[in-house]
Amino acid sequence: MLEVDGLHFSYGDFHALKGLDLDVPQGRIGLVGANGAGKTTLVRVLLGLAPASAGTARVLGHDVAIEPDLVQARVGFMPEGNCLPLEETAAKFVSYAGELGGLPPGVARQRAADTLTIVGLDEERFRPIGTFSTGMTQRTKLAQAIVHSPELVFLDEPTSGLDPNGRADMLALIKRLGDFGISVVFSTHVLTDIEATCDWVIMMDQGRILRSGPLDAVQSGHRVIAEFLDQAEPAVASLRAQGFEVEVNGRHVAIESTQDMDGFQAVMVAAAEYGLGLRSLSADRRTLEQLFLEEESAERGAP
Repeated sequence: MLEVDGLHFSYGDFHALKGLDLDVPQGRIGLVGANGAGKTTLVRVLLGLAPASAGTARVLGHDVAIEPDLVQARVGFMPEGNCLPLEETAAKFVSYAGELGGLPPGVARQRAADTLTIVGLDEERFRPIGTFSTGMTQRTKLAQAIVHSPELVFLDEPTSGLDPNGRADMLALIKRLGDFGISVVFSTHVLTDIEATCDWVIMMDQGRILRSGPLDAVQSGHRVIAEFLDQAEPAVASLRAQGFEVEVNGRHVAIESTQDMDGFQAVMVAAAEYGLGLRSLSADRRTLEQLFLEEESAERGAP
């Protein structure tokens, strides 16, 4: 769905994107990072709204620098900031967005009514947008992004400014988009929102990619937790001799796997070799916040 190779973008002397490489499948994609990490800039480049300084980006098979119109015809975009005409009704504006997406006027009006019902604005669709609450405004922005049935929709901080109930409703809507065959790139700095909705995560910091991959795999990482039935000293000594990083807390042992060494296999072999029983053996699933802080610290500590 997204292919990025050596992507750079600069605002004058400020380098907002620094050599990004990505290969991302269809699905619900979480784009996470602190404010200023480069998330919005990356989205703008992928939409063909900002030309890259160097490198290439392809969306749904199209090079955004060469075929931005073909990309924009197949995607939707929900921007973060205030961007709606306050004097217009939601029905009229979303219908207009449908026409911009290529729908005939009659079809656009019907599709607008259907889409506003899906996002929970059926009864309010004939009210001026200027009378809407923040949650209703966010729902309207989502409706205009999906009214033309895009294959992919970019959501830039869709839960911004929402109270807990509004946030939960918006996250539920984002999860439902897959039922309509729409892939999502969900850009946010709220990591728990990504854990609740997405199946792939891209982590950014200071214009670089920290990690990109399936959410489960990213959270599991390479850390293995074993609980032995007996004292684990012989197994620990064997694992350390093989080059594993091992932390010990009584019968609980944490082993850091590497790309070349499988911690699961090594623990089982060591337990069998010394006749040690295992009560449990599992991957250590970390929260995105824990993982992001680890990756950020490692990135900023690098020379």
